[in-house]
This record gives sequence, structure tokens and C-alpha cells, in this order.
Amino acid sequence: MTKKVRVRFAPSPTGPLHIGGVRTALFNYLFAKKNGGDFVLRIEDTDQNRYVEGAEQYIIDALSWCGIPFDEGPGKEGDFGPYRQSERKNLYRQYADQLIENGWAYYAFDTAGELDEQRKNCEAEGKTFIYNWHNRMNLSNSLSLSEEEVNAKIEAGENYVVRFKSPEGEFIHLQDSIRGDIKIDSNLLDDKVLYKSDGMPTYHLANIVDDHLMEITHVIRGEEWLPSLALHVLLYRAFGWNAPEFAHLPLILKPVGKGKLSKRDGDKLGFPVFPMQWTDPKTSDVSRGYKEDGYFPDALMNFLAFLGWNPGTEQELFGIDELTNAFDLKRVNKSGARFDPEKIKWYNQQYLQLKNNETLAKLFINHIEADAAILSAVEKPDTLLTLNYVTDVVRLIKERASFVADFWDLGSYFFKSPREYDAKAAKKQWKDNTSAIMNELIDVLEGINEFSSSNTETIVKEWIAEKELGFGQVMPPFRLSLVGEMKGPHVFDIAALIGKDETISRIQNAVSNLS
Repeated sequence: MTKKVRVRFAPSPTGPLHIGGVRTALFNYLFAKKNGGDFVLRIEDTDQNRYVEGAEQYIIDALSWCGIPFDEGPGKEGDFGPYRQSERKNLYRQYADQLIENGWAYYAFDTAGELDEQRKNCEAEGKTFIYNWHNRMNLSNSLSLSEEEVNAKIEAGENYVVRFKSPEGEFIHLQDSIRGDIKIDSNLLDDKVLYKSDGMPTYHLANIVDDHLMEITHVIRGEEWLPSLALHVLLYRAFGWNAPEFAHLPLILKPVGKGKLSKRDGDKLGFPVFPMQWTDPKTSDVSRGYKEDGYFPDALMNFLAFLGWNPGTEQELFGIDELTNAFDLKRVNKSGARFDPEKIKWYNQQYLQLKNNETLAKLFINHIEADAAILSAVEKPDTLLTLNYVTDVVRLIKERASFVADFWDLGSYFFKSPREYDAKAAKKQWKDNTSAIMNELIDVLEGINEFSSSNTETIVKEWIAEKELGFGQVMPPFRLSLVGEMKGPHVFDIAALIGKDETISRIQNAVSNLS
């Protein structure tokens, strides 16, 4: 019987969730949902020295905002909890003991000073110190000491770690769903520490034990864990357990295409590397997030999905359900994927254009009300911040926007009349006879009863033709009067939306200021 697909995302709460971690979570989620499986969140907090207050909640909040819900995890308990490794620490000792009993691990009593001395000696000979088959019998461990000596050291309370006993003289054949067959010489492996002197497991032991107990069927993780694959497969062999299938995702590279995109790159390179804003609890330093920078989570997910994966078609825009249906590990690349900040802006623009105008209007109203300076500039908030009015504004200006925050720069004149006029445009467009023409235009507008865009345009153009005026004599000054600059959508659409009285008032102000 085929086992139900179960995958896990297992971050450490040592700081904010990096965008590379978000992609790993996304690929796990897509794979699980594509195959009718479960997506598990496990918090790997065995290294308490690196634990950062608030990081776990940040991870949970970030996944929620991104639209990557987990089926099991902290706060959503399932049958395989607890989901924090610190709450599972009593489990791991028995597995370390099991490996010692079956000859796959041993006690090591070497002090930090003794190991440093070994490293110095190797460096002096131009070598790198590796604790494994070639020197373990010359070091202080239960393989080189008698049983009596080992027991005496333990009873005396000497600190020790438990090390894995890597095999000698074997080529280990590994299988990766993305990278294919991998062959590793076991003689090059070191005897990794599995259990530390502080009574906590290392990542390697806890990871394998938890994946087994949680019945994880597929381990989809970053390329940086590829060097640990041989050890992990050997650990499964040592326990007599079936190993899950492994897939190591390609690195996310800096925009220049060289080097891994790190947590420190965001501030240096001028774009966020975290899904949400993060405030360091120790320094109070604030790091930017995609949420606060105005990105839509579905745009971010679409962008991240294409970092290392492609559907094999020309389609670029995918909703989460479409991504789920299309996702296949066989189409994940081996080579690193370059992070392109301009591409994610393009995605955000595409998603903004697809969104309902009313939805965008609500977001825009929230943006205005959250910014005291912008809100104070709105001349009649009770009238101009209604949902219907702002929805009409959005309809006219959205095609030029990439972010909701762009709406104010693109359309602030819908909420306040011009106080100043672009000097260059005024010099070019406002001629000696312009004020007289604008006053005549006011008379024409005052006589219009149905002040719709199309009707007003028809009547004004008829007047221009009748007066034998050039469009350049009327339309640019008309726009300058309403907007203060030579920008914006169709000028008659602007006039219709702000209304006849406001349109005439703005032309009168322009005549007064520019004559």
C-alpha cells in the first residue's frame, strides 16, 4: 500500500524567515497538495544558544501571509506532535543509545582544547583535521578506551558527546529526485556529533528521528543540506529504517548571479529578503519586508515558484491552485536561480491589474488613512474617501500602477485641487490668450447638464471646432488646470469624476494663478 505523502518545512527560530526558506516551504506545500498529502511545520530549536525571541511566531505569521498554510505544526496539533524539537528532547537520548549499542556510534571525551591541538598539528603538516576512521583509535573515545575506562569517565561526570561511526572503504550510492545518482566515498566523511554534552541532539540526529517518527515520505530542502545527505542516509541504515525520498533545491543567487542571496543582502542591495518586516529584538534594527513594501502575497509566491522551477510552457502567471496542479519536482533545475528584484515588481504589477477595482480601492483607502500626511491633504474626506468614489479613481489610474501606494502619486489630484502648477508645462501651454480661452471654456461647461465624460467631450469638441481653435490651445491648459501637471488619464474622465463645480473651480484657480 502506498504511504500518504507527508512533507515538512523545518526552520530554526534564529531570526526572520529568509525568502529562500519561503521558497522551500512553498515547494513542499505544492508537492504535498499536488499529491493529496500533508504539509508539516516543525520548529528545529535544539540550538538554544541561537534562539531568537519572536522568530517562531514570525515564521508562522509569514507562512500565513504568504498563503502557505500548514496542516500540522505548533498551534495546529496533529497525531505526530509535539512540533518543537525542544519539546521532544527526551526522545533523542534513547536513539543515540541505540546507535551506540548496535555499533554505529560511540562516546567521545575529547575536550575542546584537545581537538584544537589536533587541528593545529594538522595545519602544521598542511592537512585538514577530520575526526574519522583514520584517527579515531588515537583519540579519547569509547573505541580507543577500555570499557572500564569509559565507565569511569562517565561516572566521574566527564563531558562527552556521541559521535556517528562513519564506515570505512565504501562508496555510498545516493539518489536525489532533482540531481539523480550521487556517489560518495565514505573515507571522506567525518564522524559527526549526534548528541551534545548539554543533553541536546544535534540537527542530524533530531532531524532523522523526527522525520521517521512523523512518517515524512519526502524531504525537500535547500542545496546547502546536500553535503549532509550521505550521513542522513547512513543514519537511516543504522536504525534499520526506510529513508524518505530526497530532493535538494537549487540555491537562490544574488541579482548579479554570483553567490548565494543571504539574509544580509537586503539592506545592502536595496530590496527585501524577508516576507514581512522584522525588528531585531536585541538591536531594534528594522529589516524591510515584502508585505510592508506593498507586494501582494500571491505575486510573491508566483515569483518564487519560478526560482528554480518552470512549468515547461510560456505561461508566467499562476494562481496557487494552478501552481499546485502544474508543480513537478522533475521540472526543478539543478543550477542556481538568480533573484531579480525587477521581475517581482513586474509580477506585482500584473497581479494588481488582475485585482478587482473595489478590492484595490479598499486597500488604497487604508493606505491613505494610515498616512497622516496624505490623509491631511485630502480636502473632503467624507466625500472623497467613499468606496464608490475611490473605486472610480482606481479604475482610471490602475493600469499605470505597480503598487497600491502608487495610486496617490498617480491620482492625488482626485482628492485635492492643484495648489501649484508645473512650471515647465505652464510656460509651454499657457499662452497670452489662454486665460480668455479658459474663461470661454468655463461658460461652455456651465451650460452642460449631463456632465458625463462622453457628453462633455462631445460638446467641448464641438465648441473647439465652432471657434476654429486648435486642440493644443484648449486641451493641454485644461489638463494643467485640473491636475497641475501634464499627466493623468483621459481629461474628460477626470472632469466627470471630480464633477462640474470642481472642474470649473479648478479652471478659475488656474486662470487666477497663471494669467
